[in-house]
Amino acid sequence: MSTFRPRRLRAPVALSWIALAALGPAGALGAPHLGQRPLRAGMSGHDVRVLQRFLNEAGYRTAVDGHFGPATRARVRAFERAARLRPDGVLRPREARALRRARAGGPGDRRRLGVRALSRGMHGHDVRVLQALLSRAGFAATVDGAFGPGTGSALRAFERAVGGAANGILDAAEIDALRRAARAGSPGATALTPAPSAEPVARATVTSAGLALVPDGAPDAVRRIIAAGNRIATMPYRYGGGHGRWRDAGYDCSGSISYALHGAGLLHVAHDSSQFTRWGAPGRGRWVTVYGNPGHAFMVVAGLRFDTSSRGPGGCAHPPATVISTERGATYTPWRSRPTAEPYPPRWNPDYRGSSPATTRWW
Repeated sequence: MSTFRPRRLRAPVALSWIALAALGPAGALGAPHLGQRPLRAGMSGHDVRVLQRFLNEAGYRTAVDGHFGPATRARVRAFERAARLRPDGVLRPREARALRRARAGGPGDRRRLGVRALSRGMHGHDVRVLQALLSRAGFAATVDGAFGPGTGSALRAFERAVGGAANGILDAAEIDALRRAARAGSPGATALTPAPSAEPVARATVTSAGLALVPDGAPDAVRRIIAAGNRIATMPYRYGGGHGRWRDAGYDCSGSISYALHGAGLLHVAHDSSQFTRWGAPGRGRWVTVYGNPGHAFMVVAGLRFDTSSRGPGGCAHPPATVISTERGATYTPWRSRPTAEPYPPRWNPDYRGSSPATTRWW
């Protein structure tokens, strides 16, 4: 009597080949895991590919091709030196364990700042760089490579200062602003964050051309704000100007402030007047104070007002006015009624003491 035993036997065999195909080269039976054998120049395999991937994740950039060539050997030696291991370019089980620890932020980690988003609980070289930059920018943080509560508080303070989301998570978009703030804040960053309502150490003055002169003793960031403000001090008012791009044909009130703060590395995205009511910290500052409400914003830097209304009643959403000084006060002429050839009134003003928007933010 005939049977179908051969057909019944073929099914498991076919399934086993399907399973092997699904595993692919990386999961093939017998493929060594990283650390099962010493790896050196000239070798190839799945574990070499894992080694190269781990090196990249620890901050040692190399091609992931599964071949242990001269470039991979050089990266292994660099890691060994950083982890204080014998730098012979051979990865043994001990080095493999150290590399795994480096991926988690242990000794030998050399990830550059920006490779990954940083948040509380993380460790590594990039966390140490973040802490050093925060400290140089005037936001105190212990430089220990561990992202703890203190680092989170310092980062949130920085994010509030530049008008970002104060979530305590550093992403790539904030890194350039942090580096600029660190450059501007060393030395003298702490001078920008005194108790509210303090008077500036020194007052700036305005030239006959409408440009501000930096006072002696001003911190680097204040010097940069004034320098940026001088670049646009006499440029035309333009509603919405400075919000689509930093270099524009004209600037409105909040666009002017944004440009000046951006020049000092304190703002990386232009703000409107409403957003400036949430920038920085409440109260008046010793060097920089931003006054804002939903309709208008201006700034006082080292005792000088930086404002598109230019001593007149103009606001953010309306063209500013010119002013003619008299012995008894000032006469205002609407901008639209002025000859187009007349010079634009400068944004810097040492004298105007009119009404101010209700909300003040200082930095």
